[in-house]
Amino acid sequence: MSNKLYSPLLIHSVKACEALKANRFLGFDGQYCKSGKKALGIIDVSTEKDQMAPIAITGILLIEAAENINCGDAITSDGYGRAIKLGSGSSNGIALDDGAKGQLIRIIRGI
Repeated sequence: MSNKLYSPLLIHSVKACEALKANRFLGFDGQYCKSGKKALGIIDVSTEKDQMAPIAITGILLIEAAENINCGDAITSDGYGRAIKLGSGSSNGIALDDGAKGQLIRIIRGI
């Protein structure tokens, strides 16, 4: 699937405390979400440090996978804000696609 439905329901802006890549989880501190922690949302656009980053909070969102993920897997963050399967920690959504490391997959957040 090359074109994936992206349907954010809420976008918020946060000051980037470091240079941020799009399609990764953002923590509540303006940095990439830490491993297994709850994410504020997903970075919508790559953003330079000290600029305002648009963050997709809920909806059907795109995230970079850090490992193989299957549709229906509960998702959390690795230490770089990428999606991994939930083993422990906080869930940050449910995968809507199968995907491999480095691919963009859809997740649903806010249900």
